[in-house]
Amino acid sequence: MTIHDERDTFGNWFEDFHVGDRWKHWPGKTITEADNHQFSLLTMNHHPLHIDTEYNKDGVYGKPLVVGTLVFSLVVGMTVRALSGKAIANLEYETVKHDGPVFAGDTIYAESEILEVTPSRSKPDRGVVYAETTAHNQRGEQILSLRRRFLVPRRPA
Repeated sequence: MTIHDERDTFGNWFEDFHVGDRWKHWPGKTITEADNHQFSLLTMNHHPLHIDTEYNKDGVYGKPLVVGTLVFSLVVGMTVRALSGKAIANLEYETVKHDGPVFAGDTIYAESEILEVTPSRSKPDRGVVYAETTAHNQRGEQILSLRRRFLVPRRPA
């Protein structure tokens, strides 16, 4: 019998990343009204655009929008298992673009592409990975994109 330690497969080592590699993140996540309300309350974002159905009835979309930082947090979280699960640190979020609206009931999916892999000049046991992540809803409409850099250890000898 083989026992697999999930710590060995959570995230990747620096050597596992190559420019042009694409990672499809799974599973997706259906955002509920409760997710949106709880996140709004936890982050003290009480804008009626996100939490008040009556306020939004005559608005552009006719219903509340999911808080953008919830969508951002969810998408980054979806990438952790494949990309930054072994990371020493997130170094930079270069861009975050909210490309389309998200509503309660939407299911979010994400994928990432490795744009650059740079060994550390000062510490040979690590390197920086630069990735772009895009997220889509269940209809294939792009709703978010971001670029970030994170510091990843090299595989131990």
